[in-house]
Amino acid sequence: MLFVIDVGNTHIACGVYKGDSLINSFRVRTEKNRTADELGMLFLNFFRYYGIDVTDIRGVAISNVVPPLTFTINLMCKKYFNKEPFFIGPGIKTGMPILYDNPKEVGADRIVNAVSAYKKYKKALVIIDFGTATTFDCVTRKGEYIGGVIIPGIEISLEALAERTAKLPKIELVTPSKVIGKNTISAIQSGIIYGYAGMVDAICEKIKKEMADKNIGFYATGGLASVISRETKYIEGVEPNLTLEGLKILYEMNEGEI
Repeated sequence: MLFVIDVGNTHIACGVYKGDSLINSFRVRTEKNRTADELGMLFLNFFRYYGIDVTDIRGVAISNVVPPLTFTINLMCKKYFNKEPFFIGPGIKTGMPILYDNPKEVGADRIVNAVSAYKKYKKALVIIDFGTATTFDCVTRKGEYIGGVIIPGIEISLEALAERTAKLPKIELVTPSKVIGKNTISAIQSGIIYGYAGMVDAICEKIKKEMADKNIGFYATGGLASVISRETKYIEGVEPNLTLEGLKILYEMNEGEI
């Protein structure tokens, strides 16, 4: 079995693969001050709950965009899983040319998503990841990562709105029935849902013109992907486990199959 860990700024998404099957997955909050022991015991509790024997884990693959947690995660893997973890980073095999001014600047999760999506669809594509930041990652039909777009994420926008205004509350993010809100909560929901959907479509339209590929595909991932994608005209599919799948692909490419 392979244990895959995607450390994001807001959540840590984890999955366990048996062969090509994702048998279980779970998410925990990202807390920079957690110790290796705290993380180890937290993960082991999930393993016990799902009935997974930790001794069946043959490898650990990690994507991490929170540098302060690198040492902690590394120590946790060695102590609680008795494994030297495989980190996504510069120098690993990806099978994908990174045509960025400085390839080292590209977040590990963005490369993982690009590799994962291209292996599945084998065509020019854009991955829109609705995470702490909303990112657009562009891959050519030849499988080249050519760059993308980064904008503040939906949750960041909601938090900023609540913190910087005296009367606007934090809200549950659901799609309102109408664009014109009849109360403050539905007005905010409308602004966030339809506003982000419109922004996504506008950016996708410009990317499509710039990439000049008639067969380009647009796919979404991340926690809020399903909410926003329903209101867009460009997003044609949601891939909730794209990063976990990419971690498995890159692990096998570099370390061999489990």
